[in-house]
Amino acid sequence: MPPLEISPGVFILEVDGQKRLATRSDDSVPVYGERILDGYRLWDPFRSKLAALLLKGRSTRPVLARDARVLYLGAATGTTVSHVSDIVRDGLVYAVEYSPRSMRDLVRLCERRKNIVPILADAARPEEYAFLVEPVDLVYQDVAQRSQAKIASGNCARYLKPGGDLILMLKTRSVDVTASPEAVLQAEKKNLQGLNLLQVMDLLPFHQDHFAMQASL
Repeated sequence: MPPLEISPGVFILEVDGQKRLATRSDDSVPVYGERILDGYRLWDPFRSKLAALLLKGRSTRPVLARDARVLYLGAATGTTVSHVSDIVRDGLVYAVEYSPRSMRDLVRLCERRKNIVPILADAARPEEYAFLVEPVDLVYQDVAQRSQAKIASGNCARYLKPGGDLILMLKTRSVDVTASPEAVLQAEKKNLQGLNLLQVMDLLPFHQDHFAMQASL
């Protein structure tokens, strides 16, 4: 079966009798040990919440154009960032990460991929990178901090274009380990200010106690 493009830059491949998510890349060097088949990088939903969201098949927004600009909050070492880089190959990914140790690995990735801008900063303080970041089409957030909806709202207010999208990967245990995941979700919905909530998806079976919250400005 030839690769099936389910959204711009995102494909389904049949590998060893199983349907696998993938992005297409000119980079033949694996980023995190992923398999590369004829230029397609397999995208593991157990290692990437965005892959889990796409693979569950109910995500209709956002559809990222090749020239889109993305503000990625919580870039870590670049696992998911690298796939976003594949999708927006003519665009730009502003990759914000707070950990100097993770940033070292991310910088090595950026040496091979010229459409990623590494930013060592705290996503809870969006003013810290105002001199670097231009208005973006998507804010993608995956941070392990308490006030996750507040952080997302602050970054969207400052950087998201009108009509742009937010994907917030809500880590409920990072917000409140004593409350139920559903209770945390309901509280964080109320804390998402200035945005139109479009969809909430439980990321099981790929990620426990995680929800993908999709909104638009």
